[in-house]
Amino acid sequence: MIFLGGFMKVFVLLISYLFIYSFSFSNLIDKHLYENLNEPNLNKQVLNIALEGLAETDVKNKNIITIIDYTKSANEKRMFVIDLKKEKVLFSTYVAHGKNSGGEFAQNFSNTVNSKKSSIGFFKTSKPYRGIHGYSLRIDGLEKGINDNAYKRNIVIHGATYVNEKYIQRNGRLGRSWGCPAIPFNLTKDVINTIKNGTLIYINGNLQSYKKRTKYAIL
Repeated sequence: MIFLGGFMKVFVLLISYLFIYSFSFSNLIDKHLYENLNEPNLNKQVLNIALEGLAETDVKNKNIITIIDYTKSANEKRMFVIDLKKEKVLFSTYVAHGKNSGGEFAQNFSNTVNSKKSSIGFFKTSKPYRGIHGYSLRIDGLEKGINDNAYKRNIVIHGATYVNEKYIQRNGRLGRSWGCPAIPFNLTKDVINTIKNGTLIYINGNLQSYKKRTKYAIL
């Protein structure tokens, strides 16, 4: 019995050590990745949330992740396509939010059809197609009650003439969509071909409210 008691203590200590080590190692990896990405517009906490979600989701391609940070001004580059294997930001660009989500800043989000608001949370990319906006990409919401109506709402990634620096200079802010994360026309094909067919997208916004509703163990 004494032997078993001693063994259990050693076992518990070993498990505790491994947990602490893995947690610390994970933090070091995230820190290492963030530094290597060298992207000042990318928020470190938002990156970590995206990585937490990636670890918990079953997507086909885990080497590529897209982050859209709607807590930033529409006049800033706030969409980042990242190659995790190469530890490189492939695209850092402008992205529109829904017209009913706000002006320069997106403050209101929805999962409702015809709301013309953006949705937040985790999405999986589907297949590209050609529609009224040209080459476009459907995305599927992965969170029930938060963004799972994305397909019904026709929330897609597409190019738009109101998403570029010249539009900002003329109008004081980026243009707005009907809920889609619209991007500059000149990047549409390259971005879509990079993230299509089963990569993860994390759209950040109104984090405190989202934390209470999401199923993912975010920070």
